[in-house]
Amino acid sequence: MSCVLIDNSHGLTALLSENRHHALVAVDTEFRRRDTFFPQVALLQLCWGETAYLIDPLQLGDLRALQDFLTDASQTKLIHSASEDLEVFSHWLGVLPRPLFDTQRAAALTGLGAGQSYRALVAHFFDIDLPKDETQSDWLQRPLSDAQEEYAAQDVTYLHPMGVQLQARAAELGRLDWVLEEGARLKPGGKPPISKFKTAYRLPPEQQRVLAEIVEWRDQEAHDRDRPRSWILNDKIVMAIARSMPRSVPALAAVEDMPQGLVRRAGDELVQRTARAAQDASRQPPVAILQPLSGDQRALVSILSDRLKQIADSLEIPPEVLMPKADLEQLIRLEVDATLSAPDSWSGWRADIVIEPLRQALRRQARS
Repeated sequence: MSCVLIDNSHGLTALLSENRHHALVAVDTEFRRRDTFFPQVALLQLCWGETAYLIDPLQLGDLRALQDFLTDASQTKLIHSASEDLEVFSHWLGVLPRPLFDTQRAAALTGLGAGQSYRALVAHFFDIDLPKDETQSDWLQRPLSDAQEEYAAQDVTYLHPMGVQLQARAAELGRLDWVLEEGARLKPGGKPPISKFKTAYRLPPEQQRVLAEIVEWRDQEAHDRDRPRSWILNDKIVMAIARSMPRSVPALAAVEDMPQGLVRRAGDELVQRTARAAQDASRQPPVAILQPLSGDQRALVSILSDRLKQIADSLEIPPEVLMPKADLEQLIRLEVDATLSAPDSWSGWRADIVIEPLRQALRRQARS
């Protein structure tokens, strides 16, 4: 295994130009996210074959060539479990890699198991046990140690041949378009922050609205100050504010564990937001705050789970890869509430292979 360090924009531009003819490129990033809202990019790794190229983003000035490379439709980007890398690229470069072939999703969709780690797939394909020593390394330090460089190089030198094999496997099964569709749908972010509050449905409507308002404010503060959400307000305090609905700054300051510095800085704004949210009965609680299913609806989940397992078994794909349980519940809710929206993941290949058979099962049950 060989690796080359690229630490200037000119060298990077030349490297990307020399390798434009390749159909596939393995891509990975190293970053730090300890005391910031956004990930701090520390290293970019690329591999078109046998050599790993370690790009030092701390030394780059002109990023246009890199932006063009990531969005070049003629070169598929192989990334393993891409969600965090997408956050890095979105914040750092303002673009997302396209076309994207996520090897973790490809493994799941070709029958190799759900949520396979990179290390597990390297062991499967190459019978090699990769070390984990540098997982928690400080990637912003300079110079990088020899161990860091070797670890970073391994993240793409095995990824490239793995991606070649997975792409061939997906094509043989007629599922290559499935994997690329999944990659095209991937976006940074994940679930809305309010979805972490699992018991929010138990709150009265006015407290739900306050909760949503405080969560939204905290998210914006974390974004603007580039600090973790928990550094602004932890979840326990957010819920305590929602329950108590303080109508004055002293009442806000009296909330258990409330940071007094935050009260001095933003107390008036928080109290005003709390009052507006509590009083605005026209404001609907967020969709993420869902009432539990009824007993009859829970029985339908069991029926849909059985049908999903039949589909999954026929494809030799884990059921949760086709559709997580939360989506099964959402499908049932949609049958009685047309105002709810279907997830983007229900479109494309999944619409015919998974969603329509499940809807047919619901219709059969309704007729019985």
